[in-house]
Amino acid sequence: MPSLNLVTVPNPVLRMKSKPIARVDKEFQTIVQEMFRLMYASKGVGLAANQVGIPIRLFVCNPSGKPNEGHEMVFINPVISKQKGVEEADEGCLSLPGVTASVKRSKTLWVNAYDHTGNEINSEYTGFLARIIQHESDHLDGVLFVDRISEESLNSIAYSIDTITQDYLSRQRTGSLESDQQAMEIAAKWEKQYC
Repeated sequence: MPSLNLVTVPNPVLRMKSKPIARVDKEFQTIVQEMFRLMYASKGVGLAANQVGIPIRLFVCNPSGKPNEGHEMVFINPVISKQKGVEEADEGCLSLPGVTASVKRSKTLWVNAYDHTGNEINSEYTGFLARIIQHESDHLDGVLFVDRISEESLNSIAYSIDTITQDYLSRQRTGSLESDQQAMEIAAKWEKQYC
């Protein structure tokens, strides 16, 4: 399996609507473990497959953000329903390092999904975990948290987003990062393997 790396804005895979997963194999289990490793290394609490260049409906999370603490969760083909209440809080994103903004999310929701061992998840979630689930599910639809904030809030972080974008484009120009076309070709191979 090729090594996975965290991708940042404006990688085109971040804007792809992920396809449902049709099969799980040994390599898939390795992807899940590598996603947890990358999430912890980056001090995150959730990571969607799009964020490692794989446009499949998978995300991992651990609200503690620390290995060997809290509860690691894997969601495959999640479907959110029964959203209730509204809560506003700051969010960040590993694909927009250092950028935060206040985002409105549902306080409570219901999720139907599968874990990486094939067990069905059919549960209600609240609070911080519900926020993580909504944030990561958005990624699977090609939506970033900055798409859910006010124009005023977006203007206040525009410089930071532009800096991340310019760094990405600079690394592409020097050849240390694949082109957008290569990223899309790699994404298509992953889709073919799992969707």
